[in-house]
Amino acid sequence: QVQLVESGGGSVQAGGSLRLSCAASGNTYSIYCMAWFRQAPGKEREGVATLYTGAGNSNYADSVKGRFTISQDSAKNTLYLQMNSLRPEDSAMYYCAATDRLQQCLQLAIERYNSWGQGTQVTVSS
Repeated sequence: QVQLVESGGGSVQAGGSLRLSCAASGNTYSIYCMAWFRQAPGKEREGVATLYTGAGNSNYADSVKGRFTISQDSAKNTLYLQMNSLRPEDSAMYYCAATDRLQQCLQLAIERYNSWGQGTQVTVSS
């Protein structure tokens, strides 16, 4: 089992920046990919960015390309999401996820992931 705890959410004005963190514990050696998903009120959860922890390959949703960066600190078992040029439509609960299944784990697909954090709220005002 892997436990994930997010932090770093908050309120920011449009154009601002935030950095989310996700601390992983437990069987972290079993993780192939980690990801950030988000869910706004009344909307489905959607993939934001994924990271293959071995080689560092990443994948981003079109809506965040060029603005968000996913990264990791392997020594600290921590995943990050640097969010720049934030927009009101980025407002959502952001969830960290991990998977011990390698197949297509870079896909921005909920069904690829089997460990989830509780989420951290991001609110962007115009």
